[in-house]
Amino acid sequence: MINEKDIAASIASELSLPADKVANVLSLLADKCTIPFICRYRKEMTGGMDETTVESIIKLQNQIIAVDERRNAIIKSIDEQGKLTSEIKHALEKASSLSELEDIYLPYKPKKRTKAEKARLLGLEGLAKMIMSQNSRSDSDELADEYCRKNRIDISADEAVQGALDIITEWISEDSRTRSRIRSSYRRNGSIQSEVVKSKEDEAGQYHTYFSHSEPLSRCPSHRLLAMRRGEKEGMLKVSLKCDDDWCLDNIGNLFVHGNSESSSLVKSAVKTAYKDYARPAIETEFADSSKTKADEEAIDVFAKNVKQVLLASPLGEVAVLAIDPGFRTGCKVVCLDKQGKLLTHTVLFLSRGGADLPKEQDKLVTLLKKYKCGAIAIGDGTASRETHEAVEKALEDSKLTDVEVYIVNESGASIYSASEVAREEFPDYDITVRGAVSIGRRLQDPLAELVKIDPKSIGVGQYQHDVDQKMLKEALDRVVESAVNHVGVNLNTASKHLLTYVSGVGPKLAENIITYRNENGAFTSRDELKKVPKLGAKSFEQCAGFLRIRGQKNPLDNTAVHPESYSVVKKMAKDYKVTVEELIANKQVRDSIDLNKYVDAKIGLPTLQDIMKELDKPGRDVREKIKPLAFRQNVKEVTDLEIGMRMEGIVTNITNFGAFVNIGVHRDGLVHVSEFTRQRNVDLQTIVSVGQRLNVIVKEVDLKLNRVALSLDK
Repeated sequence: MINEKDIAASIASELSLPADKVANVLSLLADKCTIPFICRYRKEMTGGMDETTVESIIKLQNQIIAVDERRNAIIKSIDEQGKLTSEIKHALEKASSLSELEDIYLPYKPKKRTKAEKARLLGLEGLAKMIMSQNSRSDSDELADEYCRKNRIDISADEAVQGALDIITEWISEDSRTRSRIRSSYRRNGSIQSEVVKSKEDEAGQYHTYFSHSEPLSRCPSHRLLAMRRGEKEGMLKVSLKCDDDWCLDNIGNLFVHGNSESSSLVKSAVKTAYKDYARPAIETEFADSSKTKADEEAIDVFAKNVKQVLLASPLGEVAVLAIDPGFRTGCKVVCLDKQGKLLTHTVLFLSRGGADLPKEQDKLVTLLKKYKCGAIAIGDGTASRETHEAVEKALEDSKLTDVEVYIVNESGASIYSASEVAREEFPDYDITVRGAVSIGRRLQDPLAELVKIDPKSIGVGQYQHDVDQKMLKEALDRVVESAVNHVGVNLNTASKHLLTYVSGVGPKLAENIITYRNENGAFTSRDELKKVPKLGAKSFEQCAGFLRIRGQKNPLDNTAVHPESYSVVKKMAKDYKVTVEELIANKQVRDSIDLNKYVDAKIGLPTLQDIMKELDKPGRDVREKIKPLAFRQNVKEVTDLEIGMRMEGIVTNITNFGAFVNIGVHRDGLVHVSEFTRQRNVDLQTIVSVGQRLNVIVKEVDLKLNRVALSLDK
């Protein structure tokens, strides 16, 4: 079993990191510390590693452990067969990947009764060795006849030769050198090819790009590979991987074929059979799986980054909101929420259909705004959104409510939430239309607090989230949600159970216990009171306390990201400078005069002290930017209203490897191709543009048949 020191050294070498820092991270993880806690409160131990680096360490650690466990299982299996030699054991111990291990193990792997195994049972392995040696000048039939007579095997010469060839074919196909050369060909010049299934040509229009497609496998981007695999899964496409057959056959032949005897010809035919019927299909499957895994990882990475940007979208904050879920036939469901998102009232207004009754409906809207002192209006961006927005703006203009801002809110997943168990638990006495409108309003107030209640896959920023490995996707998205929640911090006295669940060290059960304690005992007055929550022990407190905020209570540090373990150093600073903690927070001049080096000791280093000073500078601050309203062009509501060259403002809704999708208010997002942002290849577009960002764009192309809109940047 590989030890922790070796694992740390291997990871450090792979990632070019200091071995002692990697060892510290592994130690913290073994001590049940979370990634957000490690990156925020253990910077001295990690050298200031970010979450991505720690995640890479965890991934490599899991891979190393998986390889080691498989190695031990293989050694045990071969040893039990009585075939473990020092050479085999050395080769297994030297192997660094699962594929290397499996190649070595393949000849010893228990298998079904193959043709080669049947031939061995007949006693033909000796004949196979004779042919494989290619030393005999005898005719193969004579060789087989003589062998069968000597060994009393009652079969014909042809059957004996064929049996021997079956054994030789298996030897060649299972030889690690054979597989190594095929892998080399796939890596060097392997290609992925797709063609349409002839009987499906009429219904496979969405895959027309892949009706006759081929490209190098190594350069095939994740979105294209996943598109082809989806088409294959739906029975629309045939997808295959190809490598250089002639190169492989020549190179494998060079390993096993010697001379020009008849035996050499037999071995050469065995090479061809081994390659085409066994080794190549196995390696093709291996590359199909590995390329799919790589595409999954890339797609999940893009999706996860998009989700994080959505979760960290700008909040409106504690403002009373009137939220509207637009509709034509059944009207607009309208709700009013207080500053904390509590539902005050709900009704239906017909704002999107126009007509003689519209002024009355607009008057009702204004009455609701005034009665419940709403400072903002949230309108879902679905059906009838633009028409509703127009009616609302007119109502505000006529009533001179110029201080009420109107926001268009992405409602993706609102319907999922409204029908969920979470929504039923929150609003058992209201139907799904009310719940959906509440969700729209709360998304404006605090996107993070509301979006944690739904499956991240339903947030509306993905493209292939249903095609990738679902276990891998869930793990990635759970990490993203956890990261976002802890990055922002959580108000302990207002947070929902669902939000608390993602706080470092909490989880579902402790979140429920916190809510129960809060309901029974009232608002928390200090972080220290968390220790009274049932089942919340010292380790959980250590992990979660710094990410929970308590506003307006006795200790102002409880409303900062300063961890309780560091309260003493803040108090010491205040004492040394003859001020209270409150005065230290309020007096920037005093803070600027502090020499942090004087407070460095064995437990607390300069990185932590610098973080503390940043928190004291803006205690309780929200790290997210303030939200700004977006106004779409009034005369453009549908794709048919678009004209080539039209200049518009839009908001980025999704980012892929090939471009960014932008909402321009026509119920169909337009695509700005990656080439509009950069001419460089292999650039992470999310380093250039982000979900929720405002862009000025120009309509480049409109395809009404496929309902597609191409946009260019208005630079």
